[in-house]
Amino acid sequence: MMASFLRQTYGQRIHNHNNPAAKLLLETMERKKTNLAVSVDVTKSKDFLAIIDAVGPFVCLIKTHVDIIEDFDQLLIKQLQDFSVKHDFVIFEDRKFADIGNTVALQYSSGVHKIASWSHITNAHPVPGPSIISGLSSIGLPLGRGLLLLTEMSTKGTLAVGSYTEEAVRMARAHRDFVIGFIAQRSMQGIGIQADTVDGDDFLVLTPGVGLDAKGDSMGQQYRTPRQVILESGCDVIIVGRGIYGKDPSFVDGIRVQAKRYMEAGWEAYQERVSSQA
Repeated sequence: MMASFLRQTYGQRIHNHNNPAAKLLLETMERKKTNLAVSVDVTKSKDFLAIIDAVGPFVCLIKTHVDIIEDFDQLLIKQLQDFSVKHDFVIFEDRKFADIGNTVALQYSSGVHKIASWSHITNAHPVPGPSIISGLSSIGLPLGRGLLLLTEMSTKGTLAVGSYTEEAVRMARAHRDFVIGFIAQRSMQGIGIQADTVDGDDFLVLTPGVGLDAKGDSMGQQYRTPRQVILESGCDVIIVGRGIYGKDPSFVDGIRVQAKRYMEAGWEAYQERVSSQA
């Protein structure tokens, strides 16, 4: 049975969250009428910025991997932030932290990328235990940032299943001020708790591995449609990368067409979900 808040609108669910980053994302989704996030996984700054400018009007969130950009500099971050304002989207650096608390605090705040200074949301593997949340929270919480935990992955053979997933959700519940949700393949609501508490368990779920055409790739990625992700699995945000910009990030008109296509498919599935009486 679907938790009742999954039939609430994104705007209504804002009141279920206290974290500023969670509220910002939900407000953006409601305002722009989109649950599409685009993962910009390219190695050149020129391509990175071209894709973001092209998809910006259609997304609620841009997901980055800044450590793969070969010509990275601080000007790139300024340009990313400018696009965030221009196109009204949230920034999510997909860093996937996975170390002890002290180390991740330094990785988050310092070094070349200084992620906490510009990324509204980041994420972490729960493998190290609760100390990873404490370390990241010590940096991010005062800045109004939010954290996602990786409870499931979209790759074939992933180990993030069963008791691993359940323990990650328990960790999140113990840190509701900073953990705003999950990278997962389905709603995590009610995992490991009694059914009568499900409605107070509103976490955001962002889901990669979304495709309208391809079913997978040669490296184990598996794709599902926006309807499967949003309506059938109760997730909140679809994350799409190559399905939108493919192998030619310079093909701006084509990128816009695909971004609009995914935005409409994701929003249609969401509207069907919130209107459901099941």
